[in-house]
Formats: sequence, structure tokens, C-alpha cells
Amino acid sequence: MEFSLPDILVFLTFVVCVISVGLIKSRNEKSSEDYFLAGRGLSWWLIGFSLIAANISTEQFVGMSGNAAGHVGLAIASYEWMAAITLVIVAFCFLPYFLRAGIFTIPEFLEYRYNSTARTIMAVGTIFIYMLLLGSVTYSGALTISTLAGQMGYNVSLLAGSLVIGIIAMLYVAAGGLKACAWADLIQGSALILGGAAIMVFAFIKLGMVTEAAKVVDVSTGAITMQSLSPDSGAIERFMSLNRVRMNMFLPKTDNVLPWTALLLGLWIPNFYYWGLNQYVTQRTLGSRSLAQGQKGIVFAAALKLIIPFAIVIPGIIAFNLFAKDMQFEATHDNGPVITKYLKANPDTMIVETVHSPDANTIANWQSGRFMIAVYENQKALKAVKTQNAFVLPIEQAEFDAISPAEFTVFKSDDKAWKSTFPALVVELEVYNASVEAAAKAANKTVSTEKFIAYKYDTALAQLVGNVLPQRIGVVGFVLAALLGAVVSSLAAMLNAASTIFSMDIYKKYISPNASQKSIVFLGRISVVAFSFIAIALAPQLGNPKIGNSIFTVIQEGQGFISPGILSVFVFGFIVRKAPPAAGVMGLLTNIVAYGVLKFAVPGIQFLNRMAICFGLCILVMAIITLIKPLAKPIEFKHNTTIDLKTSKGALLAGIVVVVITLIFYVIFSPIGIAK
Repeated sequence: MEFSLPDILVFLTFVVCVISVGLIKSRNEKSSEDYFLAGRGLSWWLIGFSLIAANISTEQFVGMSGNAAGHVGLAIASYEWMAAITLVIVAFCFLPYFLRAGIFTIPEFLEYRYNSTARTIMAVGTIFIYMLLLGSVTYSGALTISTLAGQMGYNVSLLAGSLVIGIIAMLYVAAGGLKACAWADLIQGSALILGGAAIMVFAFIKLGMVTEAAKVVDVSTGAITMQSLSPDSGAIERFMSLNRVRMNMFLPKTDNVLPWTALLLGLWIPNFYYWGLNQYVTQRTLGSRSLAQGQKGIVFAAALKLIIPFAIVIPGIIAFNLFAKDMQFEATHDNGPVITKYLKANPDTMIVETVHSPDANTIANWQSGRFMIAVYENQKALKAVKTQNAFVLPIEQAEFDAISPAEFTVFKSDDKAWKSTFPALVVELEVYNASVEAAAKAANKTVSTEKFIAYKYDTALAQLVGNVLPQRIGVVGFVLAALLGAVVSSLAAMLNAASTIFSMDIYKKYISPNASQKSIVFLGRISVVAFSFIAIALAPQLGNPKIGNSIFTVIQEGQGFISPGILSVFVFGFIVRKAPPAAGVMGLLTNIVAYGVLKFAVPGIQFLNRMAICFGLCILVMAIITLIKPLAKPIEFKHNTTIDLKTSKGALLAGIVVVVITLIFYVIFSPIGIAK
């Protein structure tokens, strides 16, 4: 891939326009309401685009397309299509309560409904989860930059990419606040959709032009097979021929990413939490000019959600068809240290061999079925290695020497394609793991787990940008600018939300209740800087393969520590008006403890099903507390705002249409629909 002069000009023009528009539209912010909530003056079209831009980042472009490239396929689109239904419900069931209360933050509503303890628990828990989100979004953007730079012949580390992204976002949100975010999102939201559409179109064109066989992954077993392509078939025909099995929205109940059972309840929990109770998203709706404007904006965003999977998920599926070998090679950088640990833990193995400074000829002729740990003296020698052999794993001598596996270490993989890609290793691993687990059990010791990666699925987007987009005409520059804008907009939204919660729910509530408006805004800006550097420091750590094979899944699972509890507390509080303050507090605490216990004590439970269990448990605990000691009188949600709270009938009708279309999609892409 080349980054030509037209690409550079398009890229720089886009970035300058986004920042300039954001700052120009956000001048004269004097109060905390101006800075954190854009003066409560946002219109529906601005809210709609801003919701999408705040939501869609490289987390989706990298993580969702990465999941789609694997066995999950189109099923990962449930996060988007179920969000469309969720948004409609949020617009008419959640938003009226929030705007009537006149709140700044979602945790603040818990004090309005329960007590200050519930507010503080949610605020503190949310800030910790936001640190993970900030690092994750920064990491996914840095990974894309690093991969694309590598295709252009440059070496850009994850830390360097994280630093660039973090500083740009920090300056952007610290200077402009929510209004700057919203106006910049208007440009970036449009660019995201156009950029995603461009990638999809050129991915189909590439698929229609290739003459060699393409790789196919089986959705149930993860087995990888090669399928020849008919020279007379078109791109759409080829796509369906290769991927019909991956166009199914309902995966087996044993799937470790998105089983169909999760669609019944588990997936609704993160969706309702994210779109209805997540500060960095709802902050846009809290800044609505009126209830009608907020509802129209949310329904507009719901309609846009219907088309997002076609711009993100479908290209990810095509990426594996075309570039599976490249994804396999990218995994070698993660597998080097892991296989080294395996070798040191099991020195008698016959499937791993250490070779010091192998030359190009040795690497090129290395036979499949046996790993080579290619040890090089320093980083310079390591970076000079050019190999497309997935069985050759380069590693620096210093890192090789420093690796020391735990006393009881097993080696596994969450990737279904692992067994068909490295069958010899899998057989030996099963024998080795059984002996280690037996020895650990006899010694009453904990077993440490290291994970192999068959394919680096999260590089799907970078493979597409580097190999399918036309060169030298500015298209690459526009797509890269849109991707950078996606990172910046999402990061800015999170930074603004985290600083709002810290400033309003922690600082103003407990540290300085009488703080002036000027000092609160100043603290908000300082908080942005602090959270930005936390994101920069955390991002490179998320590239560790032990964390997981998809950053998107890592993010969704991490939020489970708070999302079921928060959702249950809000829903129960809306419906059961006699629920006492203790019910809200115990609901939040129950989820944190229960989710943690289930995650570590029963790791076999898929995380969305784990969320469903915790949600039900929280409801049960709150119901028992309410039965034992209910409030004497039902709580009343008092009116505390001057904005118009009249519901939009037009938005309600449009919302019903969105829900119907979503249900039709699930019928079309069901086992019955794709079989036709």
C-alpha cells in the first residue's frame, strides 16, 4: 500500500476541518452545563450523527470486522441490529425520566431515585470500566495504524500509535467539550458511513476479480477449507457461495462468542446498558433541546444502525476469504513468546525447535507441522526478518531468555480454527495439558493458561485498507482520515463522559460542593488530560494474546462487571416505585460480586449468559429487599427542567418501522432464510 500526495492532502484537510468546526462551534463555554452538556441545545440531526460517531470507532471497525472474519460471521451484527430496537425503547421509556430530572450524569439519577451511595457506587464503577474502554479504543486505533504502516514499509509501535491518537483526542475534547464533540461528529459520522461503504464496495470488487481459491471457515467447527472460485461467477454469487454458512445470525448454543441463547436475554443487557445508561452515549441525549428533539435523534441513530453491519461486518467476512494467510502470519508475533513458554515447559516436545538467526532460505524452506523459534540477537535483526511462514516465530534473544513459564502452565486456544490449522500441536497439547492439570490438582496449585492464536482476525480491516482500496487518488487518505476520526470521536466522547462523572459525581458531590462553575470546567479539562494518559499507558497492554483474540469481545465482557447490575437497578426502580434505597445499593454490589465469582469459578459460562444470570440474581435480591422493607409511599419523579417534554409522535412511528425492519433481517438471515 502507498500513501500518495493526494492521500496526504485529503487526510490533512479532513482532520483540520473536523477540529476547526468543533472548536468554532463551541466557543464561549462559561458554565458546566455549556461544557458538559452543550448548553442543553442539541438538535435531533446533530444528536443522531453524534450517537453513531461516539459509538462507532475502530473498536467496531477492528473488533467487529475481526469477529466477522472468524467463525462468528454475520452473527456479530446482532450488536448493531438489536441496538436499533434498544434505541427505540430508550427514546420512549428511558429518556423522558432523565430529561424530566434535569440530570448531568446517569449516576446522578440513582441519587434521584435511591440514594447517594448508589450514585457513588455506579460513578466509581463506571470510571474504572471507562479506563478499560479508553485503553481499548486507543489500542484498536493504534493496532490499525501499526498494521497499515507495516504494509507501507514503516515500523510504528503500538505505543507510538497510542500516543498520537491519545494526544489528538485529549486536545480536542479538553478545548471544546460536548458541543465540539457533537459538531465534529456530524462530519465524522458521515465520513464513517461513507468510508465503510467504500471499503465494502472495493472488497466486493476484489472478490469478483481474484482467480485463485479462497479460504472458508465453518461456523460450527471452525475448520478451514479452500474453495475454488468459478471464473464466470460474480462477486455477490462468490460471496454467498463461500460464506452462506456464516450469514446465519443464530450460532450454536455452545459457541464461545455469541451463542443463540444469548439473543434471548444476555445480549439485551449490554445493549440496554450501553444505549440507555452509558454516560458517554447518553450525554448527547441529556444535551437535547427538548424531549422531541432527543427522541427524533435517537430514532435517527437507530435507522443508521441498520446499515452499519453492511459497512463493517460484510467486509470483515470477505477479508478472511482473501487474506487468511496474511492474518495467519500476523499471529506469529503473538505466538512467538507463547510457543517459547511451551517449549521451556515441555523441553522434550518434538514439534518445536529453536534456531538462532536463521537465514531467508532456511525460513522459506521450513516445513509445516513443526514450529521454529527463530531467535535473533537484537531488535534490528528481528525487524529485518521477512517471512510469510506461520510456523516460523521470530523473537528477540533477550525476550527469549527472560521467558519462564509458571510451574503448572497449560496451553490452549479460543480460536476454533486452531485444530484444523495446527493439528499436530493440538494432539500433543491435549496430552500435555491433561498431565499438567492432574499434577496441579495433586499439588493443590493453580494452573496458569497461555493462549495460542491461529489467525490475527483483528487485522481484517487493515488487510482490506491495504489491499483492496485504489491507490494514488485520495481514497486511502479519506478512509484513513475517517478511521482516525472514528477513534478521536469515540475517545473524545469517553473522555468527556469520564471527566463529567468525576467532576459532578465525585468532586462536586464530595470534595468541593460549593465549587464555582469556572473551577468545575477547569477540573473537567484537567481530568481529560489525566484520563488520556491512562489510555495511552493501558492501550499497548491490550495487545497481549492472554487477554483474548478479539478486542471487541474483551470490551463487551469487561463491562459485565457493572452493566447487568446498573440495568437491573434502573429497570426495577422505574417499575417498582416502592423499592427502598437499600435495594439499589445491594443490586449494584450483588452484580459486581456475582459476575466476578462466575467469571473465575465457572469460566465455562459464556459471558453473555453470565450477564443474564447476574441480571436475574440482582432482580431477585432487590425484590426480596423490597418485600421485607418497602417504602411507605411510592416514589415520585419530580419535574426539574425547563425544556419541552412533549413526546414526538412522528419519531414513535419511525421507531416502529425500524423495529419491524430489524425483525425482517433476523428472518432473512436465519437458518431457514439463508437456506433458500
